[in-house]
Amino acid sequence: MQDLHNDLRRAIEEGRREAAVTLTQTLLAQDSPLDILKTVIAGMDEVARRYSAHEIFVPDVLVAARAMECAAQCVAPKMAEAGFAPQSTVVIGSVEGDMHDIGKNLLAMLLRGANFNVVDLGVNVPAAQFSEAVRAHCPRFVGLSALLTTTLGAMKTTVDHLRAAALPPQVKIMVGGAPVTQAFADEIGADLYAPDAVAAVTLVKSMVG
Repeated sequence: MQDLHNDLRRAIEEGRREAAVTLTQTLLAQDSPLDILKTVIAGMDEVARRYSAHEIFVPDVLVAARAMECAAQCVAPKMAEAGFAPQSTVVIGSVEGDMHDIGKNLLAMLLRGANFNVVDLGVNVPAAQFSEAVRAHCPRFVGLSALLTTTLGAMKTTVDHLRAAALPPQVKIMVGGAPVTQAFADEIGADLYAPDAVAAVTLVKSMVG
């Protein structure tokens, strides 16, 4: 059985979706869904390590993330049947005026594969919609994405709106995107900053243990 786990991990790392699904389905007949999910996450952790070491690039991560998501979708119903709940909920979206979604979509896939419940609000999301989602879903994190310098003002507006809505203390606001920096995150009062989707998932995972 360990050979199948190793094969699944490699399929995730190499972005082979069909192989990842087939191996996951085979393992589900023999092993616990939690152990299978751990293998899926281990494969993506290796992809994250290689990305951080500049051995691979965003397209490689995206392909691997799609394979991981396919495998995780196979495991999810069995996890639910076995009573394993997602670690926590993350609300994400691109701020108002920003229509870019590649980084956001990658983050959503990575979070779901790591057993987080993801509420993806999409693109061009008004500040009020983020606040409504927080009230409706009680997330642990709210992720704001912006790719354009012209929408950085909307990111600040959204953070201000969330603060004015009196967020519960456990809810952390995380910001990211090409023009966003740690200095800007500090300036607008965000709790967390991540330079890319891989770093964002690593940060979130570290905070929930």
